[in-house]
Amino acid sequence: MPDFERGEVRIHYFERGGTEQGGTQNGESGLPVLLFAPGGMRSAAGFWKNSPWNPVDALSDRHRVIAMDQRNAGKSRAPVCEDDGWHTYADDHVALLDHLGIDRCHLIGGCIGGPYCFGVMQAAPDRVASAVLQQTIGAHENRHAFYEMFDSWAQEIAPDHPEAGDETWRSFRSRMYDGDFVFSVDRDFVRGCQTPMLVLMGDDLYHPQVTSREVAALAPNAELVEHWKEEAVVPRTVARVREFLATCEA
Repeated sequence: MPDFERGEVRIHYFERGGTEQGGTQNGESGLPVLLFAPGGMRSAAGFWKNSPWNPVDALSDRHRVIAMDQRNAGKSRAPVCEDDGWHTYADDHVALLDHLGIDRCHLIGGCIGGPYCFGVMQAAPDRVASAVLQQTIGAHENRHAFYEMFDSWAQEIAPDHPEAGDETWRSFRSRMYDGDFVFSVDRDFVRGCQTPMLVLMGDDLYHPQVTSREVAALAPNAELVEHWKEEAVVPRTVARVREFLATCEA
């Protein structure tokens, strides 16, 4: 599992499938897929193992799949700065694509990965063929929960970041979770975003159903999937995602 270093930032990632592993099993090859795992501020590649379906296992026979640990999660490390926010993560994601020589890819984001997907769609729209949003987080009578999640993570890693004082952490949290809707972009952006999206609906405190429904209603090329994570329908979910990615490459 390699690391990508950019200045003081070290991003841990791994790849499966594609030419890096000697080609796909069936001889076909689709665009690479960059994954943003669930887990909130602790988003790391290992969290996919606890997801209702694991895109690493489900897609690597046809796609070069890249799974990563976000900065200061898993084995990735970076300084904590007062102006950190969603744009900071988007910079990491685009830089990783540059490092891997990927000009165009699909994005799949679970939980906090929803806003991460939108960040890349905003920063580098020509490089995103499609996005699968799995129960994206969103603001809906739950801001306290995101503050608490952030504070718990910050308290956990603070001993390793003497450069960050109380005001730095407050500013960082504000940039992440003081916003509305999906936090990283506003409704006008989603309304004008032409990227095809498959929206796997959320249904709990962090992943409000209303957010998934609104994304699907606003985005001009989005499809909502209401039932996707129950054990009985997971095979159908995997088949639909594979079909969606292939269609977006046609």
